[in-house]
Amino acid sequence: MKIFKIMLPVIALLAVGTGCANKNDVNNNADNNIKVAEQRNNEESLDNANRVLYENCTNLNDEVACNSLGYSYGTGEGVKQDYSKAIFYFEKACNLNNGEGCFNLGNSYYNGQGVKQDYPKANTYFEKACNLNYGGGCFNLGNSYYNGQGVKQDYPKANTYCEKACNLNYGDGCFNLGILYTNGQGVKQDYSKAKSYYEKACNLNNGDGCFNIGVLYGDGKGVKQDYSKAKTYYEKACDLNDGLGCTFLGSLYEFGEGIQQDYSKAKTYYEKACDMNDGLGCNFLGSLYKFGEGIQQDYSKAKTYYEKACDLNARGGCFFLGVLYHKGQGVRQNKTTAKEYYGKSCDLGDQEGCDNYRKLNEQGY
Repeated sequence: MKIFKIMLPVIALLAVGTGCANKNDVNNNADNNIKVAEQRNNEESLDNANRVLYENCTNLNDEVACNSLGYSYGTGEGVKQDYSKAIFYFEKACNLNNGEGCFNLGNSYYNGQGVKQDYPKANTYFEKACNLNYGGGCFNLGNSYYNGQGVKQDYPKANTYCEKACNLNYGDGCFNLGILYTNGQGVKQDYSKAKSYYEKACNLNNGDGCFNIGVLYGDGKGVKQDYSKAKTYYEKACDLNDGLGCTFLGSLYEFGEGIQQDYSKAKTYYEKACDMNDGLGCNFLGSLYKFGEGIQQDYSKAKTYYEKACDLNARGGCFFLGVLYHKGQGVRQNKTTAKEYYGKSCDLGDQEGCDNYRKLNEQGY
């Protein structure tokens, strides 16, 4: 089951809101110029677009233009990247009651970009963003209460803010509400409610939400076990570039759970998951090559994927790397190296890795 998500550091460009028609027309043109310039890689057009945003922010106190200009400085689009200037414009947008400006300003303090990292100050801006009905602010504030960053850990408050984010159709907020109900944190454990929030998150194209509904159907928690429905949700999660969704979909095909066993499709989904840096997917892909399941056995390729899995802290990848070195499969036998990988898998919670580490240690390796 997925863990509670941490705050997203991504700065998003806000669409132009309502207000003076002439002002909005100019901003729309500026934003369109940015998009066209991105496509054409035309730096001069980007500069012109930012100049329009600058004029509107400075002369018209247009909060949308200020936030957009902050975005340009934060990402270096059409201007030299400058976090200090990004903060200046985000702050002006926030003071003009632009919710996303407050959200972006909070992210700057949370990540220490252009300012000293300051969780309490970040939370202040997240709270203002939330009060201005910007869902990302509510979501991030909920995370802060969940993790105890800049505030005392408080699951009920995390629930309150995630619920508001969800009501504002912020998918990550719905997903986190599902986590709270799954784990019974700040609320009574309730798989049925968890499912409803995951489902809303999924409908808002949140891949994590789709994945977790798939897990509920696969495990039969709160719903009747149904591999066919699990497959449907894993497919949507994978389509939304959720690595675990691709991995679990591949697993259904590998073991023929609710569908016809198909190693070729399993390999395809594991490859996609691994390309998205899902360690479990890399581990499973390595095992297909190690054991020659549906493909020609290839210890060298197995080693490559186990190495990536281990680098991504997938304990199985570290363990099987240890096995390869322990037995000399595709590599020169080296029990000292094997012990190192067993040790890492042990540190990541793999009991078999701990046992193998202990045995090699007792043998003097």
